[in-house]
Amino acid sequence: MLVAGATGYVGARLVPRLVAAGYQVRCAVRSPRKLDDRPWHDDPAVEIVRCDFDDPASLVAVMQGCGPAYYLVHSMISAGHDYAVRDRQLARRFAEAAATAGLTRLIYLGGLGETGEGLSEHLASRRDVERELATTGVPLTVMRAAMIIGSGSASFEILRYLVERLPVMVTPRWVGTECQPIAIRNVLHYLVECLRVPSTAGRTLDIGGPVPITYRAMLDVIAEERGLAPRLVIPVPVLSPRLSSWWIHLVTPIDRRIARPLAEGLRNRVVVRHDDAVRLMPQDLLSVRDAIRLALEKDRSNDVETSWSSAGAMPGDPDWAGGSVFTDTRTLRIQAPPSAVFEAVCRLGGVGGWHRGTRLWRVRGLMDRLVGGPGLLRGRRHPSRVSYGEAIDFWRVTDIVRDRRLQLRAEMRLPGDAMLDFRIEPGDVPGTTVLTQDARFLPRGLWGLLYWYVVLPFHGPVFRGVLHGIAEAATRAPGGAIRQAGEHPAPSLPPRAG
Repeated sequence: MLVAGATGYVGARLVPRLVAAGYQVRCAVRSPRKLDDRPWHDDPAVEIVRCDFDDPASLVAVMQGCGPAYYLVHSMISAGHDYAVRDRQLARRFAEAAATAGLTRLIYLGGLGETGEGLSEHLASRRDVERELATTGVPLTVMRAAMIIGSGSASFEILRYLVERLPVMVTPRWVGTECQPIAIRNVLHYLVECLRVPSTAGRTLDIGGPVPITYRAMLDVIAEERGLAPRLVIPVPVLSPRLSSWWIHLVTPIDRRIARPLAEGLRNRVVVRHDDAVRLMPQDLLSVRDAIRLALEKDRSNDVETSWSSAGAMPGDPDWAGGSVFTDTRTLRIQAPPSAVFEAVCRLGGVGGWHRGTRLWRVRGLMDRLVGGPGLLRGRRHPSRVSYGEAIDFWRVTDIVRDRRLQLRAEMRLPGDAMLDFRIEPGDVPGTTVLTQDARFLPRGLWGLLYWYVVLPFHGPVFRGVLHGIAEAATRAPGGAIRQAGEHPAPSLPPRAG
């Protein structure tokens, strides 16, 4: 079978459960390297293939020999305001390719909500995708879910951060809207089990938790489970989806591009209209409280299997040619083996911070957040494990080679392209390491040039602090000595063509 979108929040959790159920799984993904660190990556029952979802020939080739296919692809992040148009195009191509390749069934996870007029753009887009997938005659199973409660889920993270950071909340009127959230483990059960139940083919199934609940009541449950005092919630009629999305952007790690369609969708009542899913595929449904408790426990134990922040297509490499590239290169010899240095590099960001210049990092993160960037709130999925494509604060991992390299590309709002590259090489003395930290910036226009020279005075304390902090962390690790050699900086080199 085929799973399209296996790097996403649901897809990356679905694959190992399909394997556990005895299926052979082919993962069609834009960036196969995103799956390199998954425990099931080398499982003989899993095949990972690169797929261009814009290319019909690529789709048909990937689908050859597969029976059913899960369609878990979306473009909410990468396509911005045009995501609805983009999603319709992708779904149409996928459905046409499925018919050409002779697939026996399509399974799509859509959005729960009342039918008819008045749907938010987000939910209306989900309905459009359903219609496109059904146009070519391949039997389609649609599962419509409201909020999915699980560690790392974008919609759940919005509510969690609002509760944790705001004892008093001014909210839109949607806080009193009813919804019927469902635990991620229950969603995955339905997605796997529908393959065993032939009567689910060609049907649209509403899936949700045991009972409906208002968003206001969910905020109370989260506060209780976090051991916090009840939050004062003040609903007001003037907060538009746009204003709400910016407020969510500033207070939570969720990007405004994701927050806006989610905020718009919260105005719709999303409850289960029939019990067909429960009747056809019985299971024990977790209550809202139990689902929230489990999600919080996973977060506390650093056992977040997938996260919203890892979704989306990987950006291409900056075109360093044809312009002036500013560089800041610093080298440090460390009395620790390369493995210890690499592990220290991989602990950067998130709760652990960036070692030195904490206030400068926080100020830069706040500035970025205020102009619509990710800032430092996004954190990281795990305090020490890093994988290709993963988000670390306002950086994205664009290359990782164990014990040799970690490369980060800036996703903060910048008038140019920026990279931060850590290269690790064995020293000339056994047990030592040479760590090179290379920051590159390709400015865009005059503002880019001005930006470089404005931040230039801060490079010393910031980048030197990161380098020495890594050295201290590495030398404290087993096999590392407390002593370290001197730093050899080559910062702020003049522009060069590159």
